[in-house]
Amino acid sequence: AGAAATTVARKSSALRQFYAFLVDDGHFDRAYALLVDRGVDHAADPFWKEPGRINHEHGGRGVCVRDPAGHGIELLTRPYL
Repeated sequence: AGAAATTVARKSSALRQFYAFLVDDGHFDRAYALLVDRGVDHAADPFWKEPGRINHEHGGRGVCVRDPAGHGIELLTRPYL
């Protein structure tokens, strides 16, 4: 049973994805307020080096969260490029 659980864990971690959504400032403000109000873990970066913060990269703002399956989701107000 232990080997099967280990195999499943490896397969599920290999399938994790990262999604970024470009949103306007008003949408970001509303979404971030909900994250904070609901106590959702978040970080300024996808590597979680700055948990509980937002970033101010590329002249905008961004925040990263994880969905229940472990996929990374980023909301940002300015494109990277």
